Amino acid sequence: MNIIEIKDLTKVYDAKTIPVYALNGVDLAFREGEFTSIVGPSGSGKTTLLNLMGGLDTPGSGEIVIDHTDITRLKSRKLIEFRLRNIGFVFQSFNLIPVLTTKENVEFIMQLQGVDKAKRDHRTLELLASVGLGDKINVRPNKLSGGQQQRVAVARALASKPKFILADEPTANLDSKSAENLLEIMEKLNREENITFIFSTHDPRVVAKARRVITLEDGKISGDITKN
Repeated sequence: MNIIEIKDLTKVYDAKTIPVYALNGVDLAFREGEFTSIVGPSGSGKTTLLNLMGGLDTPGSGEIVIDHTDITRLKSRKLIEFRLRNIGFVFQSFNLIPVLTTKENVEFIMQLQGVDKAKRDHRTLELLASVGLGDKINVRPNKLSGGQQQRVAVARALASKPKFILADEPTANLDSKSAENLLEIMEKLNREENITFIFSTHDPRVVAKARRVITLEDGKISGDITKN
């Protein structure tokens, strides 16, 4: 079953002067349980595509249908609500809230969703244990390594039980060992819990583990390979 369907997606910058097509007529579909990498040179449109799929930016034209909802047609408040309940994000800069503990960072999105405290506590502890940080619940981000902070970010992305997770260069700021550990955790979550991951990446380690590799060049799909 397709959980994301993208049709004729276009994003143009500086359209009133010299138009630059970040995306130019992209058609794509993603199925539940995918572990997919989007690759391509800098400026090819990778991050733009993820931002549009995540409802963080708006296209010039085209459709992005997620679980039967075209998010390009949602008003601002409805889009925020939809994003909160359906999409998880992992960014290369971690984006943790520095004044909150690990536990508080993970449960924050559930507070926004109105989940009661008992359920928040249970899910947060479960998620932190699943990423190997069950002993770090009261630690603030500045006391964690980069790899540990990114694992907290993965747990936070999972907290809302999203339909899929968008990960923009999640290993870019990590050393080799931390990157490998993070990828193993995400691969395990994908394999055992059927969580859908879509990566934008330059990292060959991420590409090697992906089961599908989509290549973007000049805002267009130039390759789409599913590995055996």
